[in-house]
Amino acid sequence: MAGILIIAHAPLATALRECIAHIYGGCPARIGALDVLPDSDPVEVVAQATSEIERLREDNGALVLTDMFGATPSNIAARLATVPQVRVLAGVNLPMLVRAVCYRTTPLDLLVEKALAGASKGIQAIGPGTPAPECGCAPTPCAEAAADAAEQAAAGTASLTGATDSAKVASVLSTGVLKPAGAA
Repeated sequence: MAGILIIAHAPLATALRECIAHIYGGCPARIGALDVLPDSDPVEVVAQATSEIERLREDNGALVLTDMFGATPSNIAARLATVPQVRVLAGVNLPMLVRAVCYRTTPLDLLVEKALAGASKGIQAIGPGTPAPECGCAPTPCAEAAADAAEQAAAGTASLTGATDSAKVASVLSTGVLKPAGAA
């Protein structure tokens, strides 16, 4: 499962992680947040970010999400792009993060593709007659990921990481609801 590190202008990184905790009924494992303050020393923040990536990274790597391309947090995150099995995306929004959490058991390149798709699908003009969302957003944020995993399993190409993931997929497919870890 890929670790996820959010690097953004304070307090956005922490706020996004708290949103994920709200959606999932607790913060999923291996999601870090690094808020960059106006007076932060970029050299120190790069060292903190490098340490966080080493802590969060797993077998299929880590994904770094940052807020605004070209800004200090993005420039710090860019330093991590040279680390093996680490990918960096700028322009983080909540739909991107939700999608990244849902797909972090997939290979890193697919995770990047799905996170980018979540970001763009999550940006919509809303007005009278706007159709219901189809972006994989709450209340079933991982329904699309579960359906993808089930399709891969049926095709014999699934990369589920064990009984827990299989049970989650079966539960989501039968009920349409992803329950937080530890929920009955």
